[in-house]
Amino acid sequence: MSFPRPVLRSASRSVFAAAFRVKVPIRNATAVRYNSSSASGPAKNNSLVYAAVGLALLGGGYYYYSNNMVKPKPAALSKPFVPTYEDYKKVYNKVAETLDAGDYDDGSYGPVLIRLAWHASGTYDAKTNTGGSGGATMRFLPESGHGANNGLDIARNVLEPIHAEFPWISYGDLWTLGGVCAVQEMGGPTIKWRPGRADAADAASCTPDGRLPDGAKGADHVRDIFYRMGFNDEEIVALAGAHALGRCHPDRSGFEGPWTFAPTYLTNDYYTLLLNDKWHWKKWNGPAQYEDDKTKSLMMLPADMALVKDKNFKKYVEKYAKSQDAFFEDFAKAFSKLLELGVSFKPGQEYWEFPVSS
Repeated sequence: MSFPRPVLRSASRSVFAAAFRVKVPIRNATAVRYNSSSASGPAKNNSLVYAAVGLALLGGGYYYYSNNMVKPKPAALSKPFVPTYEDYKKVYNKVAETLDAGDYDDGSYGPVLIRLAWHASGTYDAKTNTGGSGGATMRFLPESGHGANNGLDIARNVLEPIHAEFPWISYGDLWTLGGVCAVQEMGGPTIKWRPGRADAADAASCTPDGRLPDGAKGADHVRDIFYRMGFNDEEIVALAGAHALGRCHPDRSGFEGPWTFAPTYLTNDYYTLLLNDKWHWKKWNGPAQYEDDKTKSLMMLPADMALVKDKNFKKYVEKYAKSQDAFFEDFAKAFSKLLELGVSFKPGQEYWEFPVSS
């Protein structure tokens, strides 16, 4: 039972006042003791009685006060945090804020974030159901040291402060959402995405080296890599369109240069340049790569040129060169599929779309 504060104060004052009043006879009895020796016996007994009564009243007052005062309710048990769409949207917007990088490459971290999402997902093997974006195993050696992942520490470091701000998000979800954000913020299509990737605890789940594409090889190698993941020829060519973004670095892949003239904006230029421009082998001390005849400022890898040399691949190159809308539609589906490889989502986990940041 609880009472308003004024009642409590009144009750406590009355109890303590009563206790105080019984002390007056005690003082008087003591005084009589000095004035009359014949009264010392009864006065002593009375003092003990009054003292006992006073202590009892004090104890009763304390008991009454302590048991009738307003007590704080026990703190409610904290519920586990379950992030919502709005929480992931905040992460998306934070990634979007970090994309501009005046001192890095062409002024954007976008291309390297897409590469991180791609390489974190592209290790999947459908036959063994190993690899993929679930686990974020590139955090560990030996996977972080694989040659195909050279330079991706830059992307991981860009996203690390965001993970510190939103520690509830898994690295697998953060890396793939970062790729979605980069595609959309650089003019690409809307990518459907859903959370649910659980991070691996250690390097035990790291995949062996060699599961990612080698740009120096041809059509057979490209098919081997992508078929292993479960893609068909059309999806392979659609995903290759991401080469419209970014550039190669001699200290990472050994190759050098951008594929297009606008490496921070996603268009179908990759296909039009691949199909319509003239290309020749570049004369330099690096690995074999192509450069364009006109400006000698663009490059294509042997794996890129395989897409126009192979008849079945080429028909999709022609399809996307004719229509950017067709490219965006197919790329959005294939990229979303790529980001989910190897992930076991909870039943009913819905897909989300995030608006481009303002």
